[in-house]
Amino acid sequence: MLNRLLRRKKAPSPIDQATIPDGRRVYAIGDVHGRNDLLLQLLDQIIKDDSERDNAESEIIFLGDLVDRGPDSAGVLDTAMRIREELGSVRFLMGNHEEVYLAAATGEEKSVRFFNRIGGRETILSYDISMKEYIELDMVQLAERVRNLFPKEHIDFIASFEDHITIGDYAFVHAGIRPGLPISEQRQKDLRWIREDFLTVQEAHEKVIVYGHTISEEVVEAGNRIGIDTGAYYSGKLTALALQGTDRWYLDTAA
Repeated sequence: MLNRLLRRKKAPSPIDQATIPDGRRVYAIGDVHGRNDLLLQLLDQIIKDDSERDNAESEIIFLGDLVDRGPDSAGVLDTAMRIREELGSVRFLMGNHEEVYLAAATGEEKSVRFFNRIGGRETILSYDISMKEYIELDMVQLAERVRNLFPKEHIDFIASFEDHITIGDYAFVHAGIRPGLPISEQRQKDLRWIREDFLTVQEAHEKVIVYGHTISEEVVEAGNRIGIDTGAYYSGKLTALALQGTDRWYLDTAA
């Protein structure tokens, strides 16, 4: 009987053992995708939550994909730049949509075509261009228009985004990691684009991976990873993971 009980005992999850260094509190925000309305709501929640807890060095990490799909990517970037200026301790990860945004900003036709296909249409329309003008432009003309449409401050801001952030037992990335490789040796392509090769691995990684990129209705806690992309651009639910010590909790904009 004792042997059977021992065999049934579940090994501790890496998530449950992971910790943030003493005196620090981290809020990680999932994929915003142009929903400035939801971002403003979630930031209010974060600021309120932070003010009601014990003193700590707090910081906010955006997991990437601030732009595309939703209606106000330009507004999201303005909000993100403003809160970095006001709060200071705010960091941003480069998502695959930011990567394509920067490529499209060069005015290269192929990049603008791809950008347009994956949600960039809504980003373009969040700037100073009417639907009428957008419709009337062919792809060559649109590429040239985009080259002069995105403000330099937005381009420079996105270009400053990081590829990964490690704090304590957690690593924050946009899409995931290539299993078996140290965080320091990960390729940008994997950090921004990987999916199945990361999601199907159950073994523990070097760190617990906090990521966005792959949409789920609810937060995913899978032992070696925590996914917090809850499809804000269509679901209305933008999610943040909060971490302090060994504690974790969630905030979101669900009605």
